[in-house]
Amino acid sequence: MQFVQFWYFGRFMAETAKNYKVHLIYISLAVVTFIAFEPILHNSFISFDDDEYIYNNPAVYTGLKFENAIGAFTNVHSNNYHPLTTISHMIDSQIFKLWPGGHHLTNLLLHIANTALLFYILSRITKKVWPAAFAAALFALHPMHVESVAWASERKDVLSTLFWLLTILAYSYYIQRHTKGKYAITLAFFVLGLLSKPMLVTLPFVLLLLDYWPFERFGKIKSSKIIAEKIPFFVLTAVSSIITLAVQRSMGLVKSLSHYPLSWRIENAIFSYVIYIKKMFLPTNLAIFYPHPKGTVETWQIVGAVFVLLFITVIALLEIRKKPYIAVGWFWFLGTLVPVIGIFQVGLQAYADRYTYIPYIGLFILITLWICDISTKLPKQKLILSITAGLILFSLGVKTYVQTMYWNNNLLLYSHAINVTKNNWWAYNFLGKALASQGEYAEAVEHFKKSLEIYPDNASVYYELAKTYLEKGDVNEAEIMYQRLLPPLPKDLNAPRGVDTSRYDYPMISAIYVNANINLARILVQKGDLIEAERRFKEALRIAPNAKAAQEGLEQIKKMKNNKIQKGHPDAV
Repeated sequence: MQFVQFWYFGRFMAETAKNYKVHLIYISLAVVTFIAFEPILHNSFISFDDDEYIYNNPAVYTGLKFENAIGAFTNVHSNNYHPLTTISHMIDSQIFKLWPGGHHLTNLLLHIANTALLFYILSRITKKVWPAAFAAALFALHPMHVESVAWASERKDVLSTLFWLLTILAYSYYIQRHTKGKYAITLAFFVLGLLSKPMLVTLPFVLLLLDYWPFERFGKIKSSKIIAEKIPFFVLTAVSSIITLAVQRSMGLVKSLSHYPLSWRIENAIFSYVIYIKKMFLPTNLAIFYPHPKGTVETWQIVGAVFVLLFITVIALLEIRKKPYIAVGWFWFLGTLVPVIGIFQVGLQAYADRYTYIPYIGLFILITLWICDISTKLPKQKLILSITAGLILFSLGVKTYVQTMYWNNNLLLYSHAINVTKNNWWAYNFLGKALASQGEYAEAVEHFKKSLEIYPDNASVYYELAKTYLEKGDVNEAEIMYQRLLPPLPKDLNAPRGVDTSRYDYPMISAIYVNANINLARILVQKGDLIEAERRFKEALRIAPNAKAAQEGLEQIKKMKNNKIQKGHPDAV
């Protein structure tokens, strides 16, 4: 009897020690992640996207109201359909108003929650606590994830990943006991993820990978049944993809093949995969924007990238039975990047740090378990691995801490992008806008000119340069810039035609086209050229019939003409 009591007591103590270890891991992950990202609590909003998502968006900064919440589901916000993300910004505005630190704190807390959830899932499905902890720590502290956490507008990354992980967790419970309730919960988390960011469209494929390993369902259950389980997920994926493409196409974000030929896209996609791998091991020269190479990638670089990708793929397939985690981790990485790898080019970037938030999980799993496998015969394995892991995580944490500081304000962020990249016309443009907003017009003009040296035919930069000259009081230079930006008007303004977008970054550039016509018209009014000014105001109204500034401009011209008629001016008509 005493022996039985002693045995139960020993088992209880073992379980307590084990739980203590796990709790300590959770606490450690939370603390080191908070410390590494703490500088973001002192950062400002930035001018790229934060304006549209938060501080210039009345539906968001007025807080969580019934009409705002309904509008999140019925309207497109910031060129995307992600109603849950929009509502999360509303909640932040309700609590923190427009204090940037509060919005950044929410991102950080979500990132910590994702880290803890990733550790729980990996330790549960692999039955390996310390490898799971290391993989979760890599996820938590990697500098490539700074963009997703430090950028308030990237709430969609951290929020959608929360639902991504909850979907996998719910699925792991479902496959243990097939009940309709558990399946419904899994599907519900997936829907919530899609409503946070369409990036989850690849999750059904990842579930199939997990069915192979570590769940090992193939061979035990009919493949047809495993695939049939995913049909609702694939249907939702198709619906989300259609909505996303329709929205982004309507906003002019999806690039045509005439602007970005297929050969450019394939080259950049192949090269970007290797860049992402390189930056995972060596996260240096990180920037908010990387200019698209537009077909300038060297042939040897493409050949080298293809070789690297094929080599790892072959290794993964050869080892798929002995070490299935290699194939699962590798194809997780490759597959989850497909929507943003550039074949469907959205935006102007070549690649982006934020795109790695979910894909890197696959590589972290692969590398962690592979190191555990190959180090089994090392003397003092635990000591060596512990010291190595500590050094790696410390260096990543320091780099992340430093990287978050570049996100403190616009000037730091865009200047850093210029310093660590080449020919970054985009960063010069945004730095110019940031300087102009602070009244540093002369310096702003220089940066706009540098942007145009790199990208000579960029209409949006011409517009910003012209606007800056106007704010500076240099009307003549402003007129020259507007004349370069705008095409000559036809004699018949009523002739059917659109806006020539061949020089423009976005078909939605019509907003710039309208404003440029209005500003040029105002300059012409000041110079007394009422005839051409009137034509410019009318051209603006042709594109935007409700443009109040153009309507007021025409009224002003009408009054000026009437005054001339009354005074007997011969050019009044």
